[in-house]
Amino acid sequence: MLTSRERILGRLQAAAASSPKRDTASLDRRIDEHYAIWRPLAGAARAQRVDAFERALSAAHADVWRASAATWAPDLARRLADAGVRRLLLDPARAEGALLAAALPGTIEPLAFAKPIETWKRELFDTVEAGFTVARSGIAATGTVIIEPDRGSPRTISLAPPLHITLVHADTLHRDLHEAARTERWGAGMPANLALVSGPSKTSDIQQTLAYGAHGPRRLWVVIVTNDGGAGAAPAEDRR
Repeated sequence: MLTSRERILGRLQAAAASSPKRDTASLDRRIDEHYAIWRPLAGAARAQRVDAFERALSAAHADVWRASAATWAPDLARRLADAGVRRLLLDPARAEGALLAAALPGTIEPLAFAKPIETWKRELFDTVEAGFTVARSGIAATGTVIIEPDRGSPRTISLAPPLHITLVHADTLHRDLHEAARTERWGAGMPANLALVSGPSKTSDIQQTLAYGAHGPRRLWVVIVTNDGGAGAAPAEDRR
């Protein structure tokens, strides 16, 4: 006898087999038309994309600044100390994570996400003030950071602490979501898990009152690395 799961899958497979072929070319044209409003950014210089990216994030109440590859780590370390951060989640296996950990003052403890969350959930939510991630890429038109969680930087790093800091390399900025999907060839093997972040966590579900931090970090810091010529900059092919 078939299980419930097998019956459901069978019905879905039968429906898929009987469905007419979709006109994917027509669908692609409609998507292109939808994103045509952002077309001026397609041929824009990198600096113009960075400007648009920064404006959109700032409008969403994120704190955004630019830094060189040589200065972002010590600058961020100073800002974290000034903000009173004492414990910071990061991935020390990444070049950027190791660079930041080395720049931190003694008052800030770098933590790796190296054990199951069940064993330190209370400690994580009660004592860790910030999490640091490195973005896979960004979307200039909407001020969106694309993060690809992995074993060293799970989704929890950008979700649980009240402050999320993410580093974005300027040469990874796309015009819009459509261009990001095409350029990174998501259709040829879309990543299993991508997080698209366009500002601090917020909601207005209750009485239409905007509240921050309801479902994630109350604050978002975005550091845009505008050149790759200094110390600590990973080659573009190593950041993808």
